Amino acid sequence: MSEVAKSTNLQHMSVVRTKPLMTMRQILIMNLGFFGIQYSFGLQQTAVNPVYEFLGANPHDLPILNLAGPITGLLIQPLIGALSDRTWSPRWGRRKPFFLVGAIGCSLCLFLFPFVTAVWMAVILLWLLDASNNTAMEPYRAFIADKLPPSQLGKGFLAQSFFTGLGITLANISLFVFQKFITGATEAGIPYWVVGSFMLGAVCSIGTVLVSVLRTKEIPPSPEELAALRSKKGGFGPAVKEIGEAIRDMPPQFRKLALVYFFQWYGMVCYWQFIALSIAKSSFPDTPEGKEEAVAWTGLVNGWYNIVTFCVAFSLVAFAKKRGAKTVHCVCLLLAAVGLMIVPSISNQYLIFIPIIGLGIAWASIMGVPYIMAVRMIPSTRFGVYMGIINMMIVIPMLIQSLTFGWIYENFLGDNPNNAIRFAAVFLGIAGVLMLWIKEPPIVRDVDDVAYLPAGH
Repeated sequence: MSEVAKSTNLQHMSVVRTKPLMTMRQILIMNLGFFGIQYSFGLQQTAVNPVYEFLGANPHDLPILNLAGPITGLLIQPLIGALSDRTWSPRWGRRKPFFLVGAIGCSLCLFLFPFVTAVWMAVILLWLLDASNNTAMEPYRAFIADKLPPSQLGKGFLAQSFFTGLGITLANISLFVFQKFITGATEAGIPYWVVGSFMLGAVCSIGTVLVSVLRTKEIPPSPEELAALRSKKGGFGPAVKEIGEAIRDMPPQFRKLALVYFFQWYGMVCYWQFIALSIAKSSFPDTPEGKEEAVAWTGLVNGWYNIVTFCVAFSLVAFAKKRGAKTVHCVCLLLAAVGLMIVPSISNQYLIFIPIIGLGIAWASIMGVPYIMAVRMIPSTRFGVYMGIINMMIVIPMLIQSLTFGWIYENFLGDNPNNAIRFAAVFLGIAGVLMLWIKEPPIVRDVDDVAYLPAGH
């Protein structure tokens, strides 16, 4: 149901849409595909860098070898977002074609990845895997914003946090459990327990997305929206132009969020790249067997913080409503900073699970709470492109980290992975403090701006 209002001051049309409330079961089914996407991401967090090392890569080269994530995210997510904003198929919808294609790509890459025999092959497959992940993930954010009324957006985005935690948890626990029961290795030296985790990921990726696609219908555009949509030129050129216009029109508070994201995501990448090496240095003997044990234990540690994530995700909805989203995110990031500052000092691997709880709470917030604020700052007909721009705010720090941290690690941190984790803690703490600089926008009614009213107006 929609009501069309003509503006006398601006040459545009606005549609005020009343979206039906969804049950919690419907919200969970709608987000189930995020579980499979995040299983894939969990394997990237924990297993890809060890695979590089199994194939003989130098630890100094890990940031450069991980360039695929930030570069594909920088290029693909905003482009897919802009294209999905301009897409409508009566049969396939607006967002679902993109995350279905992405899920198929993820499944194929996950199936092939553990059979690589050289570092260059792993690099190529990681690029393809990241491209598929980004194609699937970006429209999912906009999909939630499209479907849910403002009163349920918090539940929708934190349902994604829940499935993020669950998916990454299963990925990491599978690495730990399979290592206990599966022996042997490929000719390239990749253990078969790693192969098993990737095979499970291939099934989860496509299976969960198919459930979401088949069980959730997108809201069709109104006649006015459809007319506006068809009046716009399609293709990559106009989509790229739309990205530039959206960046130009970003509201000031959105720009402040970008600075928070710089420190937040630079720190998170440092954690993912060096936590296995840090745990090996602090808690396991310096032997080949100790390195394998450290990799498996890192999977368990990462699985644990993601268990924390899906346990606390929905409770953050209530805290965000009561205390404000920016305050909740600030506190969560500070908890992560404290926890990561403690982790490198722990020699007993079992005690690591205590301080890592802070990271699990922060990860639940990272994957949901900032989006609650972001969707209040932007017109809903630009959800796709702005969700892509948010991902640019994520991957640019990742790209900068990949290009700079190898030098920092070698020259300032003494080639010590424990210092890398402490460095990550400092950056997450800075991000938490910067959150207080943002003026949180109020909850407003759901307005679809048919003519792409600039977000800064």
